Amino acid sequence: MDSDKFHDECGVFGVFCKDPEKDAAPLVYYGLFSLQHRGQESSGIAAAKDKTIEVHKGMGLVGEVFNPEILSKIKGSAAIGHVRYSTHGSSSIENAQPFVSRFKLGSIAVAHNGTLTNADVVRELLEDSGIGFISSSDSEVIVNLIAKNYKKGLERALTDTIQFIKGSYALLVLTGEALVGARDPNGIRPLCLGELRGAGSGRNRSGSWILASESCAIEAAGGRYVRDIEPGEVVIINQDQVLSFSFSEKTRRAVCSFEYVYFARPDSVIDGIDVYDSRIRVGEILARESAVAADLVIGVPDSGIPAAIGYGRATGTLFGMGIVKNKYIGRTFIAPEQSMREKAVSLKHFVIRSEVKGRRVVLIDDSIVRGTTSRHLVSLLREAGAKEVHIRVCSPPVRSPCYFGIDTPHRKDLISNAGSAADLCKALGADTLEFISVKGLLESLEKPNGAGGSRPGFCLGCFTGEYPIPVPGETVNNEGL
Repeated sequence: MDSDKFHDECGVFGVFCKDPEKDAAPLVYYGLFSLQHRGQESSGIAAAKDKTIEVHKGMGLVGEVFNPEILSKIKGSAAIGHVRYSTHGSSSIENAQPFVSRFKLGSIAVAHNGTLTNADVVRELLEDSGIGFISSSDSEVIVNLIAKNYKKGLERALTDTIQFIKGSYALLVLTGEALVGARDPNGIRPLCLGELRGAGSGRNRSGSWILASESCAIEAAGGRYVRDIEPGEVVIINQDQVLSFSFSEKTRRAVCSFEYVYFARPDSVIDGIDVYDSRIRVGEILARESAVAADLVIGVPDSGIPAAIGYGRATGTLFGMGIVKNKYIGRTFIAPEQSMREKAVSLKHFVIRSEVKGRRVVLIDDSIVRGTTSRHLVSLLREAGAKEVHIRVCSPPVRSPCYFGIDTPHRKDLISNAGSAADLCKALGADTLEFISVKGLLESLEKPNGAGGSRPGFCLGCFTGEYPIPVPGETVNNEGL
């Protein structure tokens, strides 16, 4: 028995304060708290002062790794932070980020969300040239590549490094004089720019900037969301300016669709699409595609709730809470041992009996990966007296693994590959089971009328088996979706 959700990737957050006397670490701390949903294994903050970089990191949640005394010692007007769930490399302090490299030309720190598909090859080349590694993380490959090329200057070192690595990344780089952000050419992983509010209003009077995985974290640090970093874009922030340039030719945009389905916090905006609104629309489209007569619609907390609201609005079905989530237990996949994972599943969700007893219930979930949670919830609803249980899923069947920053099971462990939809419905103990179509999911991700910019493309590899960039043994989808 294991978690029935994809495992989160990581979150990155960086601050550059123009005032050299201001400490950025407390602001990064606030930002990381807002990104805690993206990774709960480890967290860290690195700060630059007088062209030197100091770092503090540890295993556990942000509030467990940092306290006021520790934060007071992390000095520097520019800082970056990271929350991690391991998708490449084991869960250990050696793999906690940010990574710091110190060499004769200075120091740099790197925080990375994503996965490099050529990390092993690059690592071997660097080791052959005499560069050592202290971790098994692909992110250390990036910091060592930049350090190796740093004699060419920051901009050239960044360009050379980014053109050499392949895969997905939202990347923050901290030097003694600058904060840098970069997003992979397909924009698979999100990254956005914000400004810290200063005296007055309107323009950025403080001259201070934020880079973050999600817009919700910018607001938590007292900032204002400005825009998303474009795919293939590098932003360099220093005392004099905010410099932006593109390091790649225009490629197919392929934002991870699961950011909207599950990963991102609902109050975030990614590439011009409001996450909460997209989840409401998913529920409305599910109702159009697969409505069923019922007395109550409930959502699996937390990301299934907006879709349940949308489904209820579209069908006229009463929306209720139905299921309560234990906020004080970590996401089930954190548990390191099988027996602990099994116990965590049973402790995570509880049913409100008075809400479901004697009713035909529609259960809305964001996804089904292994089927563990869905099977458990159906059983709980039956025991609580639900007359019928109908499952509706906000994403298409997950049939393929992800190679770009999500820790997914092997194909054989994905329950949607085990048989037909009817077989799956029976295995979960539900009366009916329906997934949203790929077309329906894409419709939910359309920008609202009047929104600026073109509609982004999306990575749907885990649903279709077609990926935006080459992966050994897999099909590439070069068509814009």
